[in-house]
Amino acid sequence: MIPLSLVRHIESALTEISGKTDRIRSCVRIGGGSINEACRIEWANAYYFLKWNTVARFPKMFEVEANGLRQLRAMNTIRIPDVLKIGESETEAFILMEYIAQSSPDKLFWEVFGRQLAELHHNTNDHYGNDHDNYIGSLPQSNVIHERWPDFFVMERLVPLVKMARDGERISQNQAMRFDKLYTKIESFFPPEKPAFLHGDLWSGNFLCNANSLPVLIDPAVYYGHREMDIAMTKLFGGFDTIFYDVYNQHFPLEKDWKKRIDLCNLYPLLVHLNLFGSMYLSDIEITLRHFV
Repeated sequence: MIPLSLVRHIESALTEISGKTDRIRSCVRIGGGSINEACRIEWANAYYFLKWNTVARFPKMFEVEANGLRQLRAMNTIRIPDVLKIGESETEAFILMEYIAQSSPDKLFWEVFGRQLAELHHNTNDHYGNDHDNYIGSLPQSNVIHERWPDFFVMERLVPLVKMARDGERISQNQAMRFDKLYTKIESFFPPEKPAFLHGDLWSGNFLCNANSLPVLIDPAVYYGHREMDIAMTKLFGGFDTIFYDVYNQHFPLEKDWKKRIDLCNLYPLLVHLNLFGSMYLSDIEITLRHFV
């Protein structure tokens, strides 16, 4: 299952990490991703998580993923898996990580998750963006620094993906012009807030419940932004218990009208999905444009 070109690199990394010489005893495929291949591997009586893809298609993807995970870990809030090794062969890149045994979310899990995400969002900065660009799914994500949220949201989130959709003939010229009108109004919709450190791609596929019923975040697209972006993303595809929102609000209350901006915030992930997967997401984008423009 693991490409032969990677096996030698993986075994060398595992020998270095574990301090033990062995061979890969098992490799169990882990599904759920549309970009990478992933599996749980066994080495020297321990499990590890391995993910790989094609170097040419996604340059430095695992490098920026590792950077994002390290930034999240540095916030000392939500549990983050250890990154053990990143590397590549001539054709494939890989990331080797701590394997997280999972359980089913319970009431405690959602309470802790809500509190810890609020704690994460309390980490602030004097600007929006990040010191490096990264990926959102398989699309490059620009994190050029801006001092104002409306400028960042328009220039680094909406404009690049609207252009991509227009170039790919996924939206019409008329729809692109409606986005132009929206850009002039963005500032009036968002109340002022300090930048918050965001996971950046917070849907139900990007968290785990570990064996102790505690949340673990994976696959980040981190940057400093408006915290309603993370919260809105949790609403896009569902999968988050009401307890999560109640506890979050107890620890870091949202603006009373935050729900009115959910669809506005979710224009960004919808544009991501439109560009990646096609026109099935266009109707939701149209509905949001009609509401806000």
